[in-house]
Amino acid sequence: MPPDTEAIAEQVFAALADPTRRAILAALASGGPATATELADQLPVTRQAIAKHLFLLADAGLVTGEHGERRRVRYRLRSEPMRVAQQFLAAMANDWDARLDALTQHLDRSARMNQKRNARTDRHG
Repeated sequence: MPPDTEAIAEQVFAALADPTRRAILAALASGGPATATELADQLPVTRQAIAKHLFLLADAGLVTGEHGERRRVRYRLRSEPMRVAQQFLAAMANDWDARLDALTQHLDRSARMNQKRNARTDRHG
């Protein structure tokens, strides 16, 4: 896995760790692009706090700011970093799946060997 993939995924997970940032992303996903003021009207957070969260979300690449009329910045979702994080998780899941499959096969073999051993003991015992 390329090192930049892991770094992007780490930034996404750090951004998603905060419930206010998740609420901002949900608001943008359901309502489309919005300014910090519009988001503050929808959420129980001050405009200044929203602006700080938007800065962190932009730093993680999850939102992008677009300058509009009267120097207002409208924030829009970016899906690419989320896709990278999903790919990172999928790669980890595949690795775990392979390890868990190997463990399952080992345990199944051990159980069959124990059953054979117990059957021989019962016949001779």
